[in-house]
Formats: sequence, C-alpha cells, structure tokens
Amino acid sequence: MHDVHTVRAASMLRLAAASLAGTAIEFYDFFVYGTAAALVLGPLFFPTFSPLAGTLAAFATFGVGFVARPLGSMLFGHIGDRRGRRPVLVASLLLTGAATVAVGCVPTYDSIGTAAPVLLLVLRFLQGLGLGGEWGGAVLLTAEHAPAERRALWSSFPQIGPSVGFVLANGVMLMLSTTLSDAQFAAWGWRVPFWAAGLLAAAGLWLRSSLAESPSFLAMEDHARVPLAEVVRDHWRLVLLTAGGLAVGYAVFYAVTTWSLAYGVERLGVSRTVMLSCIMAAVVVQGSLTPVVALLGDRYGRRPLCLAGCTASALWMFPMVALLSTGEPLLMFLGFLVALLAFITMFAVIAAYLPELYEPRVRCTGAAVGYNLGGVLGGALTPIVATAVAEGERVPWGVAAYLTGIALFSLGCFALLPETRPVPRMAVAPATE
Repeated sequence: MHDVHTVRAASMLRLAAASLAGTAIEFYDFFVYGTAAALVLGPLFFPTFSPLAGTLAAFATFGVGFVARPLGSMLFGHIGDRRGRRPVLVASLLLTGAATVAVGCVPTYDSIGTAAPVLLLVLRFLQGLGLGGEWGGAVLLTAEHAPAERRALWSSFPQIGPSVGFVLANGVMLMLSTTLSDAQFAAWGWRVPFWAAGLLAAAGLWLRSSLAESPSFLAMEDHARVPLAEVVRDHWRLVLLTAGGLAVGYAVFYAVTTWSLAYGVERLGVSRTVMLSCIMAAVVVQGSLTPVVALLGDRYGRRPLCLAGCTASALWMFPMVALLSTGEPLLMFLGFLVALLAFITMFAVIAAYLPELYEPRVRCTGAAVGYNLGGVLGGALTPIVATAVAEGERVPWGVAAYLTGIALFSLGCFALLPETRPVPRMAVAPATE
C-alpha cells in the first residue's frame, strides 16, 4: 500500500509540476503585456494622446485580453469536454505563445500609423483566447487526477503559475529597465520579454507532451454534444455567481500589479525599479503560501476561505491605498502583501471549488467560463477605472471605494454558493441550481 501511495504521489507531483509550468508560461505572456502597457505602450502606440489618455488606451488594449478569455474558455472548453483535457493544454499554449512573440514584432505608431494599435489589439485578443483555454485544461487535468482528500492542495499548483509568470515577466522587465537607458528600453528593450515567450512556449510543450488524460474524462460514456448550451441552460446561475465571486480577486490582483505600477511611476514619481521590486516581493510571498492556504481548504472547506478572502479585501482596500500613496517602499510592500494574501485566500482553493460545482460532462466549459467571466468583471475594468478615478493630486480614495464595493459584491455571490467539500468522488451529480 505504501508503494502505491508513493507512486501516486510521484505521478501527481509530475502532473502538478507540468501544470504549474504551463500556467506560469501562459501567464508570463499575459503579464508581460500588462507591465508593458503600464510602462511604455501608451507613448509608443498612442503618441497623439495625452500621457493619461495614452495610459488609458494602453490599458484598454490590456482589457481586450480579458474580454477574449471567456470566448477562449467556450472554444477550448468545448474541446476539453468533447475531446479531452490534454489537447486543450497543447493548443492553448501554442496560440498564446505565438501571439506573444508577434506582439514583440509589431512596429510602433511612428512606423505604420494606426495599423500599429490595431495589430496590438488583435494579438492581445489572441493572447486572451489562449489563456481562456489554458486555465480550464491545466486545473481539470490536475484536479481530476488528485485524491479527493487532497484535491485543493494538488489543484493549487496551477494557481501558483500566475505568480511565477508575473515574477518572470517583471523580473525580465526589471533587468532590462535597470541595464538599458530609457531611450534603449523604449526603442527595443521592451520587446525582448515578448520574444523570450517563444522559448518558454517550446519548453512548456515539451513538459506537457507526456501527460496522461484525465481519468474522469476517460471514464465518461456520455459526452455533452454542445457543452456551452448545457451550461447556459442548466447552470447559468452557477456561472454568474462564480464569476461575481471571483471578480474581487481579479480586481485586487490587477490593482496591485498593473494600476499601482502605473500610478506609482507616473503620479508619485517613484522609480520603475522600486515599484516593480515592491510588487514582485509581495507576489513571491503570495505564490509561496498558495499550497499552505490550499491545505486549509482541504481541511475547512472551499467556501469559508472564499468568504474570508472577500471580507479581508473589503477591509484592506482603504489602508492599501493609503500605504501606496506614501511612496515609501516598505509601506507600499506591506499594502500590496496583505491585499495579495486576501486574494490568494480565495484563489488557492478555486481550482478545486469550481470543478467540484459541475458534473464531468460540462466541467471544462462551466468552470472555465465562470473563472474567465470573473476576469472581465474584475480584471479588464480595474486598471482603466482606477486610472480614471485617480486623476488629480489627492490620495485616490475613489479607487479604494471601487475595490471595496467589488469585494462586498463578491462576498454576496460566494454566500449564495454551496460548499463542495468533502466529496468521496468528484461531484458525481451537478450542483443544485
């Protein structure tokens, strides 16, 4: 028996590592764009705009990636529910990687005029399409292999991927911005992280080539003909509640990692290096604590942690904005860290929670669509709204109020969802509507 458990743990570790690597690469691609949008894309692709309007326009192209994510989850969810979870991982990684490399090759506005921002928009859309498929495939493959009593732990590994991807993306940006002059960085330096995505995608494809298909999918005899139609008909309430619940996580994460970066550099006059360092340090701590929080989810349930994360977010947004406004590195780091710990209290268990809410035949579509719709509600709008609300010289309390409002809205959504732990087998029946 001991040998069986040892073999199973070793195979789960391989699977979790491959899922983590894949999500890290996909989110590297996604985040490197967000950082570029905060730092250089405005003046390079929207030079006729004022600095504020240029930043807003760059964040609007950033938001397009979020709008594309639910469409990607519908497309790849269909493949995942009809053909298997494994093909989704390969196709989504290829698409996102190719689009990211292409972003690094787009000429600026000075070279090709309005075609430059249009190309940027199209490629950002393709990035979002690929990422919309990635999450469902990686999480389901891990969750459906995992033993029920440790499902939150094992399925939290893909959730570490975004932290690793963020640190990678910003680490490369930080290195380039400190070793190059501003002119060199604007001329070609910002493109290097996008080109590096090609190498990372190749590594990810190699890692994923040997993964086995999910046992839940292989055991399924009755596949949904049109998974999205079933989800809309039978689980629409579940999708809307999960999207609403997840909105605060996205809002908090992108307020910290994208809006704060632009605000600190442009409005507070803090150096790009200091801002990136503070944010990256907080993300490193958040990523390293993800499995610990997931273990709590296996012990105490998914829903209590989600409710706790929403409550902590609602209570911390005003202190976070106050700490950010000081411009002091240690105080900013503290503000970011507590906000991201509130975020991961929810998102560490979401990879187990969402799949458990759906029956296997529509699980890939339902879980991924809810997850990525939450991204539209919380992630796409936050940098744009926060940048607009923060105009003026005062402390941007409007941003804190906006984020607190989203936190309370998400709290209400999670309160209406059922608990799914413990389950002897993964969600044999669909959650009651």
